[in-house]
Amino acid sequence: MASNARSRRAARRRTSGHRLFAFDRALGVRFVAGADEAGRGCLAGPLVAAAVLFDYEALTTRELRSLSALNDSKQHDHDAREELYPRVLAAARRVVVISRCVRGIDERGLHVTNIAALRTALIRVAEPGALCLIDGFAVPEFEHRQRPIIDGDATSAAIAAASIIAKVTRDRLMAALDTEDPRYGWARNKGYGTPQHLSALSQFGPTPHHRRSFAPVHNILYGGNLEDSTITL
Repeated sequence: MASNARSRRAARRRTSGHRLFAFDRALGVRFVAGADEAGRGCLAGPLVAAAVLFDYEALTTRELRSLSALNDSKQHDHDAREELYPRVLAAARRVVVISRCVRGIDERGLHVTNIAALRTALIRVAEPGALCLIDGFAVPEFEHRQRPIIDGDATSAAIAAASIIAKVTRDRLMAALDTEDPRYGWARNKGYGTPQHLSALSQFGPTPHHRRSFAPVHNILYGGNLEDSTITL
């Protein structure tokens, strides 16, 4: 029974990309761009936004087959995301990655920083006439056609591809930061507020890579109950 369940899950992963590409094709335009971000809820590290543009008149059968397992990055483990990353780069017409530092997040706020990063990534990736898809919400003051897609990273191939690029890029950045200061376990927790990360934060205090506008970090610096703190978004 367990073996059958694993086989069914593996089969769904192998065909998820076909469903996502079919959604984008049904939009009836040649160029479809998708954007997503990684690291919104992290206590440490940058926010990374990515945008991916697919040209549906140029995509080959081989490229589509290579991305048959494409899905929301959260549906894949580390190895699967790393495998999909170069395949997205090979199939996409254009890929843009935007990284926003901790200082900018603290000064401007997470939401403003996130919107600006997604807008910049989409502007740089979009062709004239492209339809731009964003996971969950519309981007204000945007010059191209756009459409917000609820659960977009599990619906649209372009958004799912962007989620893979953003997640892999950010995970690699956090692994590099971990080699500089391994006390916080960033290679494992990627900057999220895991019990191990919170314990190290309490013991060693914040680093320049921690977001001081987020409550757990703010409370370490200025007092407060770490256990009762919440992340300010």
